[in-house]
Amino acid sequence: MSRFKRKGSAGVTGPPAKVLWYLPIIPRFKRLFSIKKYAKNLRWHADGRKKDQLLKHPADSPEWKTIDNLHKSFGNEDRNLRLGLCTDGMNPFGTLSSKHSTWPVLLVIYNLPPWLCMKRKHIMLSLLIPGPRQPGNDIDVYLAPLVDDLLKIWNEGVSVYDAYANEIFKLRGIILFTINDFPAYGNLSGYINKGKKHVQFA
Repeated sequence: MSRFKRKGSAGVTGPPAKVLWYLPIIPRFKRLFSIKKYAKNLRWHADGRKKDQLLKHPADSPEWKTIDNLHKSFGNEDRNLRLGLCTDGMNPFGTLSSKHSTWPVLLVIYNLPPWLCMKRKHIMLSLLIPGPRQPGNDIDVYLAPLVDDLLKIWNEGVSVYDAYANEIFKLRGIILFTINDFPAYGNLSGYINKGKKHVQFA
């Protein structure tokens, strides 16, 4: 289909049919490690966390440990990023109307201490899918540039300067968790979670 809205006369195109804002994540990851204080905080889960077998941080979770055990080269580098992906629809105009749905896609960095990783300054806006309608099951099309960068830092890694250790290392990253409500979960995962074909789990 055309990328542009059609106008009356043949051959004349109008504005884009849909707009996507992507804020590249890799340069921002590099910038975080280039600041000594932030570079130190990004390895807090390994150096500063109290390891007493209690669940106080995502690094204590079975999922984190499973990834480290399955992918030894990834788990052996404490600076590799474990990320959470959050998304949902919202109305930026501050009204309760359901006629507009803009979708921000946020990344949370779980390497940070728990009192920092959920602070606004450390939550990274990666995509903005403007309304007026929600992307629905086509959200994977909009996620494509983010997925490309995530695949790059998982498969190849990127060279990053660590200001705290004063060295260059190969940074890799992985999406560890997704945070969303149930309808958004259905869109992200591609599973049917409502209607006659919805499978209910006991």
